[in-house]
Amino acid sequence: MCRWAAYFGSDLYLEDIITSPCHSLIAQSHHATEAKTATNGDGFGVAWYGTREEPGLYRDLLPAWSDQNLRSLARQINSRLFLAHVRASTGGETSRANCHPFVFQRWSFMHNGQIGSFDRLRRPLESLLPDALYSHKSGSTDSELFFLLMLHFGLDDDPLHALTRTVETIYEAAESAKVPPFIRLTAAFSDGHSLFAVRYASDTYAPTLYTAKMASSTGICVVSEPLDGVAENWMAVPRNSFVTINKPNHICIEPFMDEQSVVKPAATLAVVAG
Repeated sequence: MCRWAAYFGSDLYLEDIITSPCHSLIAQSHHATEAKTATNGDGFGVAWYGTREEPGLYRDLLPAWSDQNLRSLARQINSRLFLAHVRASTGGETSRANCHPFVFQRWSFMHNGQIGSFDRLRRPLESLLPDALYSHKSGSTDSELFFLLMLHFGLDDDPLHALTRTVETIYEAAESAKVPPFIRLTAAFSDGHSLFAVRYASDTYAPTLYTAKMASSTGICVVSEPLDGVAENWMAVPRNSFVTINKPNHICIEPFMDEQSVVKPAATLAVVAG
């Protein structure tokens, strides 16, 4: 399983998330503590937003801990919104095209988890994509296909609906293929103006997800594992939740879907405002 971290707020150097903390993303790449695999060495990537609408993107297939270019860039780049990811493959070869985040126009997306029986579901799910989105597909992961399906289902207009419809479509494909429906999912995605995240599973074992205000800036971090290694200092995002951060120091966490893949009423579980 992969590890990732996302940030939204006042400008922050990437190194404050990726390299500097005691349990930074680099540290998690070779010693994760809340994942099935401690090592996440199948590539890495960073997407960050600056003055242009589309994000910058740097990905490579080297382990994150051994890439000096990543450390140098993280020390020099500051950004109000960025996504960073270290990969442990659950399917798909180790290649740059399979490294997260994935980018399409103004959107960036990264994922931790898996779709069960993906080899059986890939073809029918790919067939739903219009030519413009299918031609953009360059890798072989369930993560990239999940992102493209979200774009197809209206990510530009309604991120929550696009996410919901994508999960429902995967369940429908599993039913048609007569395989057990299975999804474990945490993901973060952004259009450069808001940061969204989700924690969801079709069973009781959703991947971990935490959030906290940053002490060094006016901003919020959403992570797979606490950057200081102390879970008590962070708020655990409840299972089956959708997270929206659309201004610094304000986070909304609402129900996403229940175990029967039915959307819950639009109620707010938690709002933390500063």
